[in-house]
Amino acid sequence: MTNPFEVINARLQNIEALILDLHNKPANQEEQDRWFDIDELCDYLPGKPIKPTIYRWVKQGYIPAKKFGSRLGFLKSEIDLWLKEKHRIVNKEIQGEDCLKGKK
Repeated sequence: MTNPFEVINARLQNIEALILDLHNKPANQEEQDRWFDIDELCDYLPGKPIKPTIYRWVKQGYIPAKKFGSRLGFLKSEIDLWLKEKHRIVNKEIQGEDCLKGKK
């Protein structure tokens, strides 16, 4: 007769393995829609801005953010879109400056 504790242990090990697989899943749509806290966002953004800079950007409405009680959350897909849009604006400004200087 099988030991019920061995059965439970085997099931728990299976559940742990499934959770680890989910946690270590390669980037896909789920990864695209994950939430960053402010520390993760500082590490993710180019230039690694400091927290006060992020707080100022949020207050100014410059960067997309959601408030969860007293904590801020940043959706990765929104941050990626913001970065792309910000890059386009900077490129347009640079091209505009080049036009003003007589460059093409």
